Amino acid sequence: MVHTGSSTRPALAVRCWVLLAALALAGCASAPDWAVHRALTRVADGVAQAGTQPEEDLQLARDAAPVMLMASEALLQRVPDHLALAETVAGGFTQYSFAFVAFEAERVQQADPRSAQRLQLRAARLYERAHRHAMAALLHHQPQLREALAATGTAGAPRLVLRPSEVGVAYWAAASWAAWISLSKHQPDVVADLPLAVGLARLAHAAAPDHGKGALASLLGTLEASRPGGSLPKAEALFAQALQTAGADAPGVLVAMAESLAQPAGDRARFEALLGRALRTEGQRLPPDVQVMQQRARWLLDSADDLF
Repeated sequence: MVHTGSSTRPALAVRCWVLLAALALAGCASAPDWAVHRALTRVADGVAQAGTQPEEDLQLARDAAPVMLMASEALLQRVPDHLALAETVAGGFTQYSFAFVAFEAERVQQADPRSAQRLQLRAARLYERAHRHAMAALLHHQPQLREALAATGTAGAPRLVLRPSEVGVAYWAAASWAAWISLSKHQPDVVADLPLAVGLARLAHAAAPDHGKGALASLLGTLEASRPGGSLPKAEALFAQALQTAGADAPGVLVAMAESLAQPAGDRARFEALLGRALRTEGQRLPPDVQVMQQRARWLLDSADDLF
C-alpha cells in the first residue's frame, strides 16, 4: 500500500516539483490569480504523477514518505480541487499510517500497551487527515456528496454518480474513513459515520468495480463483513470479485479475507490457508504494497495461537 515516490529518488523528485512551484509563484507575483493557479496546477500534475511511481525499497519509501507528504499537502492547499493530487495525498497518508504506524501499534500491543496506544492515536490522526483532504477535493466537484450519503436509502435521496476522475479520491476517502473509524471506538460521533463510509465505497464501486486491481471490491468486502447487519455472502462475493481482478494469490485480498472472514468465524484452517497463499511469492522482488501485506501475513501467521 505504499506508493511514495519515483523508483529511484522519490524525495528528490518531489523536492524538484516543489521548487518549481516556488519559482512559479515568485515569477507570477504580479500575475493574475488565474495564471498563478494554472502554474500551480501544472506542478500539481507533476507531483501527482511522481506519487504514482512506487519505490521498490520499502525502508527508503518509509524514510522518504514524510517529505513527500508534507510537500504535496502544502501544494494541495493551494489547489484543493486538484483530484489527482488529492488522490496522491490521501493515498499517501493512508498507506503510511497503515504500513508504518497502525501495524507497529498492533505488533507492540502486548509488550508495550502505552506505546501501542500512542501509535494508534497517531494512526487515527493520519487517517483523519487523509480523509479530510480527499473529501475536500470531492466536494469541490460533487457539492451534493454529503447530502447524498446522509440520505442514502431514503425517499427522495439525491442521485449521485461519480465520474471516472473522482473514483480514486473516493476510494481513499472511504478507506481512510473506515480505518479512522476502526481506531476511534471511544468517539461515538466518529463511529456513527460508518454507514457514510460504506455508502461512499459503494458509490465508487458502482462507478468502477475493478478500481485498484480489486482493492475497491476488497475494501467493500471488508466493510460488508464487519459492519452491523452486514451480509457474509455479499462479503464473500465481493472478495471473489477482487481476486478475479487482482489474481488468485493477491496478498492484499487474501489477508483481508483471513482477517474479515476466517478469523471472526474461528476458522483457523482457512485463516492459515489464505495467509499461506498470500506468502507464496515471499522473498521475490515485489512492489512495496505487496511487501507490506506479506509482512502482515507473516505476522498474523506467527500470532495465530493468540488469535484463536
